[in-house]
Amino acid sequence: MVGPTSQALLQWVGYATITFVVAFACTPLLTAILYRYKLGKRIRNTGITPVFSRLHQSKEGTPTMGGIIVWGSVLLVVVTLGFLSSHSILSRAQTYLPLGFLVMAAVVGLADDLMNIFGIGPNSGGMRMRQRLALYTAIASVGAVWFTLKLDWSLLYIPWYGFVNIGWWFIPLFIVVIVATGFSVNEIDGLDGLAGGTLLVSFAAISVVAFLEGKYDLAAFIASIIGALLAFLWFNIHPARFFMGDTGAMSLGVTLGVVAILTHTELYLPIIGLLFVLESLSVIVQIFFRKVFERKLFRSSPLHHHFEAIGWSEPKIVMRFWVIAAVTASVGLLLIFADPMFPLLVP
Repeated sequence: MVGPTSQALLQWVGYATITFVVAFACTPLLTAILYRYKLGKRIRNTGITPVFSRLHQSKEGTPTMGGIIVWGSVLLVVVTLGFLSSHSILSRAQTYLPLGFLVMAAVVGLADDLMNIFGIGPNSGGMRMRQRLALYTAIASVGAVWFTLKLDWSLLYIPWYGFVNIGWWFIPLFIVVIVATGFSVNEIDGLDGLAGGTLLVSFAAISVVAFLEGKYDLAAFIASIIGALLAFLWFNIHPARFFMGDTGAMSLGVTLGVVAILTHTELYLPIIGLLFVLESLSVIVQIFFRKVFERKLFRSSPLHHHFEAIGWSEPKIVMRFWVIAAVTASVGLLLIFADPMFPLLVP
């Protein structure tokens, strides 16, 4: 007889497998469209990032917006099975918000990608940073209100201490976590397979936590993202057939922040996704050194471009970052399992 846990595990595997198959099957069509209409990445040589422009000039014209295959297949599978299956994972408490965030952030990212491709916006490079920040902050604000009013969510889990009711302070905390995670993931999206592989590991770790918390619908939703990312990586590893684009990186980064909050792992996320933190910090530190000392600390930023500039090959950087991502995600999980206050359903 199949128990609830076994049934949930089968559901997890099922969603991951189905989404992988759908994403893999749809990729040739998307690729054909991207190449036919020349929806490729523009490498701008404005003089601001000379090292990056020199190292990536050969990638000029490679199709972007490949992230459509990830969020598009997740949306298709989750919604379709939600209507056709008796075991729908669509629920207000667990999956409405991450699915909604995935799509909303994807649409904004898609608009930014298209503006970049067609040379629209400041310096023909898409939206300004403050415009993007404002849009994603607005999206995060909607989610914060949903969490507070619809889910009555005001608890923050502090590792090794327990839950603390922070009341309305949860709203700014939510916004900071979502926006910071989204932009940090976007920073790491710069080499073939880098963002996809590191995201895959982080989502897998949080999926384990969701499953052990008994949030089986959420775990299955994350499984669908994992399946789609696996299919995406098949075509995105070096040399990439297409790039993820903002429509993929921002949507998946924002969704990673949402599922972390839903599993009470937002304060463990900087460990699980340590590379995302380091990538953002490298950009911040680089800007600081330029403003204060009028020189660069790194040859190029974010961090992966520094290693490129000192001579590491692209596949070497990506594979080593994958290894680091696996280690930090494992450390994060070990800390969660060792935390006596964390609300897992297993001893």
